[in-house]
Amino acid sequence: MAQTTAEPPRSRLQRSPIQDLLSPWEEFRRIIPLVSLKSLLHRSHPAVPKVAVLLCTMQAQHFLAHQLNSIATQTHPAWAIWASDDGSDDHTHAILEYYQGHWGEERLSIHAGPAVGSTANFLSLTCRADIDADYFAYADQDDIWEADKLERAVAWLKTVPEDVPALYGSRTLLVDARNQHLGYSPLFTKAPSFRNALVQSIAGGNTMVFNRAARDLLRQAGENVAAITHDWWAYMLVTGCGGQVHYDPYPTVRYRQHSNNQFGANQSVAAHMLRARLLLQGRFRGWVDANVSALQRVQHLMTEENREVLDNFVRARQRHLLRRLVELRRTGVFRQTVLGNLGLLAATTINRL
Repeated sequence: MAQTTAEPPRSRLQRSPIQDLLSPWEEFRRIIPLVSLKSLLHRSHPAVPKVAVLLCTMQAQHFLAHQLNSIATQTHPAWAIWASDDGSDDHTHAILEYYQGHWGEERLSIHAGPAVGSTANFLSLTCRADIDADYFAYADQDDIWEADKLERAVAWLKTVPEDVPALYGSRTLLVDARNQHLGYSPLFTKAPSFRNALVQSIAGGNTMVFNRAARDLLRQAGENVAAITHDWWAYMLVTGCGGQVHYDPYPTVRYRQHSNNQFGANQSVAAHMLRARLLLQGRFRGWVDANVSALQRVQHLMTEENREVLDNFVRARQRHLLRRLVELRRTGVFRQTVLGNLGLLAATTINRL
């Protein structure tokens, strides 16, 4: 019988990439062990709608595992993640591959993004013809979903006829880099509408879930859209084309605030001052210009009423001061809060809208 020689222990220098990856996760794993999906995902479940989770990543190694685990432990069990990475050179790919190895490609598939920014990455995923599902959920790389996020979204979406574009979004719970509670995003109480969407995005993309009709609408508009953000674009497009939008006051996402946020919650005094400075510098007007240009390309998809609202809004922005104030008021555009509407009035007055 042939003798076998025991393999010598691997030295620290010979550790596999996966072993190197696991070390930064140890503190997290002491609190919430890595989810074992072999038992969780193979339980029998009644037939439920499938949700495609559209996850975009870029340099995501610090918080990605937390987000993936929170998706895995959703009370709505029928989901699959489509991860689009925009060219990370940290451990992002290895983390995704590690999870894919445990969960299988039917639960997590990995793709290369266009590498021209997060909006383009999300829209490229949204427009992929090979993604088939009943509902679609945007996911950021560094958040933590509450366990009932998908269940709440799907419950509302099922109340809307399948042929009507429908978009769900919610309030968020703000947490720091260590998942410690900081507060909440603003609570909006006015009904979502196209007149609001023209000047404000009320729900973060990290909370958004939408039906197949809304996804078809986004695909018709195309992925090469010059809109500022994918979530604001989705809000404008769905409302502008006669769809339904629901804002849930219940926070479904732990929205992590950290130094590398592309967009934070903007709740601090410093954030308000920064927004005021950007307004004076014309940044907000530039955003509105880009959004209006994108909407004008898809006017044929919009309702007659909202085409008229858009045309009146465009004309009003071009008027001199008094006419501009009067005509913009007639369009009915609004923001959700008193302070927001005062800012809108200020922007109109100094021609920065």
